Amino acid sequence: MSNRLEKVNSLLAQEISKIIARDFSFKDSLVTLTHVDTSPNLIETKAYISVLPEDKTDQIIKVLNSGVYDVQQKINKLVNMRPVPKIRFIKDRVLAEASKIEAILETLKKEQK
Repeated sequence: MSNRLEKVNSLLAQEISKIIARDFSFKDSLVTLTHVDTSPNLIETKAYISVLPEDKTDQIIKVLNSGVYDVQQKINKLVNMRPVPKIRFIKDRVLAEASKIEAILETLKKEQK
């Protein structure tokens, strides 16, 4: 990954997480922006979201994607960069997979004892 792309990802992650924390309120849920992946041509950015409890993830992703226009407008005003990539919020599956692996390892440990 190029140095510029890393800087763009870092800047967008910082600003998007601030906007989510300030402008969206999700009761009884912890919403985290885990990472941002921008395409090399700077056309699109995928913002990976993790939600606890996990059963509310799809609902929260829908809310974020329905409000993406407002997020995009705020990013356009805050960031001195052109073009500003189009943002899409996506469910981050890494944490769910990690917890499944953790559970499997725990059962294997119990079986060995």
